[in-house]
Amino acid sequence: MCGAPSQGRAGLEAVDLTRETVIQGCVRRDGAPVAAAYVRLLDGTGEFTAEVQSSAEGQFRFFAAPGDWTVRVLSAAGRGEVSLTCDRGLNEAELVLA
Repeated sequence: MCGAPSQGRAGLEAVDLTRETVIQGCVRRDGAPVAAAYVRLLDGTGEFTAEVQSSAEGQFRFFAAPGDWTVRVLSAAGRGEVSLTCDRGLNEAELVLA
């Protein structure tokens, strides 16, 4: 159902966004990117689905199904969470850590 390729913004040229649901974003604290944060994808019921580490630039990406998702970040720099209703195409999930 979900998978995560190498993190970063490059590489979507070959992805058909009319058929795929992509959830991507950046983890930040005080305006600076947070590297190596654990970014978790939870389904609409709150069940764990996937996890990646943010890139050196704080970026992350998941390929998922359309629907309700929560992106949760755990890091030594703080925690954050955002809920999204995603459709096919590119869905942005910017996370600011508290």
